Amino acid sequence: MSQIFIETPRLILRKWQDTDLEPYCQLNMDEDVMEFFPSTSTHEDSLAQVERVSTHINQFGYGFFAVERKDNQQFIGFTGLSHPRFEADFTPCVEIGWRLSKANWGQGFATEAAKACLQFGFNIPGIDEIYSFTSVHNKRSEQVMIKIGMEKTGTFEHPLLAQGHILGEHVLYKIVK
Repeated sequence: MSQIFIETPRLILRKWQDTDLEPYCQLNMDEDVMEFFPSTSTHEDSLAQVERVSTHINQFGYGFFAVERKDNQQFIGFTGLSHPRFEADFTPCVEIGWRLSKANWGQGFATEAAKACLQFGFNIPGIDEIYSFTSVHNKRSEQVMIKIGMEKTGTFEHPLLAQGHILGEHVLYKIVK
């Protein structure tokens, strides 16, 4: 059994397992899930992402945790805390993020997991504020930010996207301990 970091009434947030890899690759190939990203991810890209995320968890004791439903033991995506890999006026920082399979949308899982991750994060010495961001078009994710108590601080142009890219403008939310 993988190391469990957080338990909520319906979810387990844990280290990644080999059995998560194929469902995660499928999740990242889903055009609806990846609608607000520049493209879907290849199998290789998804595996590399899991490797980076796992290294981050091992290094810091937190990261984008694998999310498993308690009712059916199914891997449904990730939620957790990380460090953005780009420079902006609010970085370096800790961000909260999530990505769940479409079959698990609209059931409150992202909100439930994210609230638990905020609580987890604010118990880590040195983490006094947490950011979140997404494309201005991604209203579902922005709603999760609002539901978990984050406040909008503005917008920014994502530096890893080309100037004028349709997904370039991002909302920025923040919550303080």
